[in-house]
Amino acid sequence: MSDKLRRFFNEGTTDEITKRMLGTLPVYHSPKGLMSGYITEAEAYLGQKDSAAHAYQGKRTPSNEALYGVPGTIYIYSIHGRLCLDVAAQAKDVPEGILIRGIEPYQGIDLMKANRPKSGFELTNGPGKLMDALGIYDKDMNLIELGDTALDLDVDNVKVPKKIVESGRIGVSDRGTWTDKPYRFYVKGNPYVSKLPKREMDLKTYGWK
Repeated sequence: MSDKLRRFFNEGTTDEITKRMLGTLPVYHSPKGLMSGYITEAEAYLGQKDSAAHAYQGKRTPSNEALYGVPGTIYIYSIHGRLCLDVAAQAKDVPEGILIRGIEPYQGIDLMKANRPKSGFELTNGPGKLMDALGIYDKDMNLIELGDTALDLDVDNVKVPKKIVESGRIGVSDRGTWTDKPYRFYVKGNPYVSKLPKREMDLKTYGWK
């Protein structure tokens, strides 16, 4: 991992880092070619105290070990038969993470469409959808830091949201009071946000400055 990216993850609380990730650019050097997309939506999970988190009450298993890694460690997990991309966000052994829920395609769009033959915003407007579009079907990059494998995060060539919306998390089991806490963040109006009603889409600027 680059020093700049390490600093990116070492500064701030998990929810602050999650908001800062909006507009950054995950870059995947896949076997088929380069693909990337700007993050439009992400959710923060605050570890042991967060009843919606995989590490709630200190749960630690081989499947969630990546959450206990250094900031920027890739955590890939399966839910409902699809993979999701999460990143550890705090110091080693502090299991807080950030789920990337949506990206706006930038590079390798034809490759994404070949991997996931969907048109329009359905291509990557959800955590399982974006993994399918990138062609990530296994957990080979799990436990590896961003930039030390085929997946990196570009924090230089970014887009800036006009406004960030905060909401309760979605697609999470109703466990305790934390499910509805406002730790889901997304670019207001961006059509690559999951479950965004058409009436709320900004089709001119996609919500960027």
